[in-house]
Amino acid sequence: MKHILIATDGSDLAGKAVAEGIRLAGALGAHITFLTVTAPLATLGDQGTAFAGLPEAVRRQALGYLAADADQTLSAALNEAKTAGVSADSLIVENRHPHEAIIDAAMSRSADMILMASHGRSGIKAVLLGSVTQKVLTHSDLPVLVYRGPDRVASRSPA
Repeated sequence: MKHILIATDGSDLAGKAVAEGIRLAGALGAHITFLTVTAPLATLGDQGTAFAGLPEAVRRQALGYLAADADQTLSAALNEAKTAGVSADSLIVENRHPHEAIIDAAMSRSADMILMASHGRSGIKAVLLGSVTQKVLTHSDLPVLVYRGPDRVASRSPA
């Protein structure tokens, strides 16, 4: 493994997965690409056309707020990797289907593996929405390492 794509959404569990991924990359001498997927504003169109009817200054401020969280998440991950001496870059992708964006980014960046946290949805949300992690596991041809919490890591290699 020379290149690991780590998908993160800024949640606490994803932050722990980032830390574990940095440790793994350090041990392997691998490069990391940190990825955050932002969802388009479904009712307003994509982020390029969102808030189109608002004055430009207000529109820029609203879109800036939406991007700030992703930027903060990736900056923190990059700083953590730098502190650990691990080579890393980052990527923000807008996509209505995060699992597709994760797989596409891993393939386009020639990653050897995807690492991500498990965000276990329960109840009706799990039935209706499914889990991004589950969809990546189902559709990826790359090995996927899932961080489930301290002492709970699961992995799957393609068949």
